[in-house]
Amino acid sequence: MAKKGNRVQVILECTEHKESGQPGISRYITTKNKKNTPDRLELKKYNSVLRKVTVHREIK
Repeated sequence: MAKKGNRVQVILECTEHKESGQPGISRYITTKNKKNTPDRLELKKYNSVLRKVTVHREIK
């Protein structure tokens, strides 16, 4: 039998895009290890609508 892993898929959403009031959403899908990083993930990713690198946080 295959061993169950601690990796889960998470969705990252741009924090600056909500505040800008522009239409659309900037989201990325990635994986993280639940055991090593139990808190919410926060990465800098490119937002194509704002055309700059912004902070993306994990959403539920």
